[in-house]
Amino acid sequence: MTVTSEDIKKLRSLTGAGIMDCKQALTETGGDFEKAIEWLRQKGLSALAKRAEREAREGLIDSYIHTGGRVGVLLEVNCETDFVARNAEFKQFCHDLCLQIAAQAPLYVSREDVPDEVIAKERDIYYEQLKDENKPDHVKEKIVEGKLEKFFEQVCLLDQPFVKNPDIRIKDYFGEVAGKLGENIVIRRFVRYVLGEHV
Repeated sequence: MTVTSEDIKKLRSLTGAGIMDCKQALTETGGDFEKAIEWLRQKGLSALAKRAEREAREGLIDSYIHTGGRVGVLLEVNCETDFVARNAEFKQFCHDLCLQIAAQAPLYVSREDVPDEVIAKERDIYYEQLKDENKPDHVKEKIVEGKLEKFFEQVCLLDQPFVKNPDIRIKDYFGEVAGKLGENIVIRRFVRYVLGEHV
């Protein structure tokens, strides 16, 4: 199958990936745009893993105060260079994360940040809910794992559906931005304030 320059241009506008990467993605997937986007995402995530070893000391502290001043967010996102820290796309990414945190109230950046005792407590609650169910243990285990996935979606920023585009998760958006900018990006920390709420 021949990949046309129009196809490459279209995929590039959808993903922001480089010309050669777009061409390879379309060639590998037989011109299927959905699969090509997925292929580029996977490639971006593996490149992301390689970049994760590099130090990220630059970045931004961004903030967002929701209309009415009842909810506020402070967020630190790091990158490798001040050039990227000043980039409009990086700034937009940081601001989108602030909006996400204000709207969805995650408690942790990623599931790796959730303390083991919190996960153990959740498991205990789910098993307790199933104790009267007449189901084999392996079925109960699958149900508990499913409930745990839902828990991570609620409390972990990276696992949440993106409020501006619920078809993707924050980790997908993160991967796309990091892939376009070509640097190690780290969502370092955040705090969400609600008026009258004690932390």
